[in-house]
Amino acid sequence: MVELAFFVGAFGAVGGAVAVVALRNPFYSVLALVVHLVFLAGIFLLLRAQFLAAAQIVVYAGAVMVIYVFVAAYVGGIEEPMFDSSPQLRIIGPILAVALFIEISIAVLGSSLTALGTEGTDKIGAGFGTPEAVGKLMLEDFLIAFEAASILLLVAAVAAIILAGRKRPEKKVT
Repeated sequence: MVELAFFVGAFGAVGGAVAVVALRNPFYSVLALVVHLVFLAGIFLLLRAQFLAAAQIVVYAGAVMVIYVFVAAYVGGIEEPMFDSSPQLRIIGPILAVALFIEISIAVLGSSLTALGTEGTDKIGAGFGTPEAVGKLMLEDFLIAFEAASILLLVAAVAAIILAGRKRPEKKVT
């Protein structure tokens, strides 16, 4: 049953990611990203990383995606077609997708596939992925990186507000 749940989550995550890239309409692309993030949260639950799954839903699929929806609605482009009809992208896209598939296949086949039937490493510990373990890592072991990321996000939010506050030039109707 776990294997079935993993493959459903994996296909849903890959399908959501492909839809993010394939859909030309920014609003639908953001909604596809929400679907992708929900499936990723399910995969985190299978890995027994409860905190990451909850953070994935609450922070990314909840808060950040609402901001993206508002930005997509503010910037416009909602009236664009759902899929891109550019002939260059229809030719280059599948070529790059096949090249990426070949690269990932070589990486997977070159790795240690003999470990697939085992339980994995015992070096992680029993509390891996719990809120307590994640909090300890963020606030003790990786405090500098955590604070640097928070400052970077703050600067990005302030820059987005400043850029959104500028007036766009008016379009002349002829």
